[in-house]
Parts: sequence; C-alpha cells; structure tokens
Amino acid sequence: MSVTDAELHARFRPLFDRIAAGAVERELNRRLPVAEIAALRDAGFGAVRLPVEAGGAGASLRQLFGLLVELGAADSNIPQALRTHLLFAELWSAGAADDPVLRGRVEQIAAGRLVGNAISERGGVVRNSATTVLRRDGDRLLLDGEKFYCTGTLYADLVDVVALDENGERVTVLVETTAPGVERVDDWRGFGQKLTASGTTRFTAVEVDPAQVRPAPTDVHQPVRQAFLQLVQLAALAGIARRAADDAADYVRDRRRNWPYGNADLPKDDPLVQQVVGRVDAAAFTVAAVVDAAAASLERALTDPGHGPTAELDVYRAQSTVPQLVLDATSELFEVGGASTVDVDRALDRHWRNARTLAVHNPIVYKQQVIGDSVLNGTVPVLSLSSGVAG
Repeated sequence: MSVTDAELHARFRPLFDRIAAGAVERELNRRLPVAEIAALRDAGFGAVRLPVEAGGAGASLRQLFGLLVELGAADSNIPQALRTHLLFAELWSAGAADDPVLRGRVEQIAAGRLVGNAISERGGVVRNSATTVLRRDGDRLLLDGEKFYCTGTLYADLVDVVALDENGERVTVLVETTAPGVERVDDWRGFGQKLTASGTTRFTAVEVDPAQVRPAPTDVHQPVRQAFLQLVQLAALAGIARRAADDAADYVRDRRRNWPYGNADLPKDDPLVQQVVGRVDAAAFTVAAVVDAAAASLERALTDPGHGPTAELDVYRAQSTVPQLVLDATSELFEVGGASTVDVDRALDRHWRNARTLAVHNPIVYKQQVIGDSVLNGTVPVLSLSSGVAG
C-alpha cells in the first residue's frame, strides 16, 4: 500500500517548520545545520524512497520532490546537502535484489545512515579522479587523495569516493567518514548555499573493505542519474521561491508605514504592493508545478527506459525556466518596501544569493542548446557529466 501525501506531511512538516524557524539565525551566524539534518535522519527522511519492506516509507518520486520543495522552503541548503544521499538510495535500492553488497548498503540507509560524495577534484573535468588512488599495501587496500565539492559529506556517516585503482581504472569506494585518515573540511567559499559544507575531503592511507570497491558506473548505465541530481537543485530553487513569497507577504502584512505617494494608508492595501506580492507568489506556484511535472516524467522513466531521454529533456526544460523565474522573484521581492527590506537581520538577500548559487550548477545555455538540437534534429541528449564526452 502506497504512503499518502497526508501521511508524509504529518510525519515531516512539523520538522520542516522547526528547521525553518532557525534558518535566518543559521545564515547570519554560519551555523551548519548538523542537528537539523540529524533530526531528518532520525525521522527517516533519508529512507523515504525505500520500499516499506526494505525499511523505508515507500514514497513515490513525485512525493519525494514535493517534500524537497517544502524542505527547500525551510532551508535551501539541506536538499542540496542530501542530494547525493538521495541518489545513492535510489540507485542502490534499484540494484539490491541481485547484489548482496548493495542490499547491505540499503540496509544501512534504512537504519538511518547518510551517504555523502567525494567525486570531483579541483581543476580538470567533472568527476576527475587523477590524484585519488587506491593502492595495495600487503594484504590491505589503502585510499589516498583529496576531493572538493564534497556536498553533504560533512553531515554523512559514509562517503562514496571516486578513485583510480592500480590498473588506472575508475572505481568507487565506500568508506566510513569517521575512519582513520578521513578528514572533512568546511572550506566552501561561495556567497550562497553557505551551509552545504561543499568543501574538501582528504584521504590519507584510509583502509578500504575490498567488498566496497566497485567499477565506477556511467550515466549511460544509469540514465536517470544526471536528471535526478539536477532536479534536486530545481526543487531547492522552488523552495527558495516559496519562502521568498511567504517572507514578502509577512513583511507587508506587518508593515505600518507606506510611501507618501502610496495608494493606501497601509502597504497591504496598496494595489501596487499587492501586485508585487502576487507576482512573486505566482512565480513560486509556477516553479513548484514545473518541478512536479519534471518529477512525474522522471518517475515514468524508472519503469519505462524508453522514456529516459524524454525525461532528461523535460528536466532540461525545467532547468531552462525555473532558475530565471526564481532569480527574478527573489530580486523583485524587495520592491514591497523601503530600506528596511535590506536589514541584515531579515536576511532576505539569502534568497537571491542561494538561488544564484544553485543556478550556476547547471548552466542554462547548455541545456537550452541540447533541447533545441533535439527538437530540430532529433538528437538524443548525452547522458554524461564529463566535459567533452559524447556518450
């Protein structure tokens, strides 16, 4: 029996509300949401997509992304921090029936453990593994190297690392984040999404379980990977738009001072202010609907592989529209008031900064070109995150 939206809301919305209540304080003091993510873990959010018989909630993909929009409205850092964990849960669960190692990993997720990533290195192509190597020392396998953009790993119990084995082949290695030789550093310097801890992870002679070494998968073998990761970012953007709209409305509703040339004594009764709030709110509605439509298309691809390229394009279409709508809305919200809107204590600027930071992860110009090529020439999108790779 499928879990209902009402059951998921009853389980997670009170927690989302508590997370939202501390979002501004965390932003102003750069306090990482360690306790908040731990609370989500304890509530089973990391296992929400696992089947009930595997210890999860059995949520659909559309339900997951609906929850991520709400979580993004509470704190946009957190969906991004959980992004790779949710993908690993998706992929490992899909292969668990025929693979005892993956089955063991799914059991760990069901038990509440979170997974981070250590994929990219500074410089070179995406998912570069040039300096991270797996070497043999007698009977032991040891991992050495350094990764950056390790989003979520600081909050995780396990980390999936891309490395080169002794034969120069790319492999993935799952290790405990508390293992001797693992160092996680919060040195992410972006002006937005400051609390994702998307920084450095170092590995110095970390002993590895040989059973947890696997060939690195490709997007060709797992065609939903890229679209899934991208859609998590879009869900976070949709959450930002919703919080920005609600913050704008709350600001106006409580405001008692209007411009001398305003159209009403109170800003909330001024038609021009109402129009601004209406536009921002409409943008939030629209981007959430776009994310839901893309999630529905992606969900179809899970059971209909032939729909995979279409689902990929649908996520690209969402990527081509959602970020600009959110950036416009998070800028326009300041039109509802005067200088008090830029008071640091309100932290309204975090919405634009976070949206701008999320948007640069998947440059729109490339997505639009792929869509156009497909529409005009029937070209199937390349399912790869590595630059210059054609398949």
